[in-house]
Amino acid sequence: MENFEFTNTWFNDAAKHQWDKLIPQIKPKKILEIGSYEGASTCYLIEKLAQENEIEIHCIDSWSNEMGDETDYKHYGSNIDMNAVEQRFRKNTKLAIEKAKKKVNLTIDKGFSDIQLAKLLAGDKKNYFDFIYIDGSHLGPDVLCDATLSFRLLKINGTLAFDDYLWPSSNKSLTRIPKLAIDSFVNIYSEKIAIYNAPLYQIYLKKISD
Repeated sequence: MENFEFTNTWFNDAAKHQWDKLIPQIKPKKILEIGSYEGASTCYLIEKLAQENEIEIHCIDSWSNEMGDETDYKHYGSNIDMNAVEQRFRKNTKLAIEKAKKKVNLTIDKGFSDIQLAKLLAGDKKNYFDFIYIDGSHLGPDVLCDATLSFRLLKINGTLAFDDYLWPSSNKSLTRIPKLAIDSFVNIYSEKIAIYNAPLYQIYLKKISD
């Protein structure tokens, strides 16, 4: 069988070690991913979860270089052919699904996350997902918007995960990094969430009430 085609090791470096512990514990069946890129995290979830259970995964990504002020983030650099990135995502996830023992219902919601998340809420997906992974735009306002809308889509006792908590900004602006947005979200929702014990590069939260 042909192999996956990934051009980087971001997921393995930042998340895989912790997900090896987390995912078998929470065993999500309904998953939402914001920022899929080439599908490394998507394929990981399919491989880990669809051996025993049917799963549903929604992947949101624009696969666009039109990211406005986010040009200083390396994985959306203007020199990257995002059409090719999207094709690798589709190829990789197709391969992962073909290898899976159980049915995988993959929905690709192509577009910017605020619009796609709003569509999911309007489409009766409130309190629907077991696991939501936020790794899309790294601009503070976008991260805060993704977090707020995702919270409404997450089930009680579901898990909300953030990538790149300690992402450095090239111009030292706090509004251009996820950390300030994540900290603000955690403070505002402190009575509705519990924080998992995990390394700081990724943050894992459990929703305990609406």
